[in-house]
Amino acid sequence: SHIMSDYVRMTDTERDQIDQDAQVFMRTCADAIHQLRTEAHKGVQSAQVKEHRTAVLDFIEDYLKRVCKLYSEQRAIRVKQVIDKKRL
Repeated sequence: SHIMSDYVRMTDTERDQIDQDAQVFMRTCADAIHQLRTEAHKGVQSAQVKEHRTAVLDFIEDYLKRVCKLYSEQRAIRVKQVIDKKRL
């Protein structure tokens, strides 16, 4: 596929930069979710609203965890490929 061929042409430096940026981004997202959690119930009386906000934040946090897991798996594949290439 076209996307794969573009990826192959990337330098290791570019890939490392993407890895770095991705990790910063994921950490930023995790921090933002944590921040939202601490502020979600401020001044809220309704139990239903609190429940709803908690559920939404749980969903977003779970989604982020799945994205992080997928990213880690992809990164592990790349690291393995680099190691295999050096062995040859």
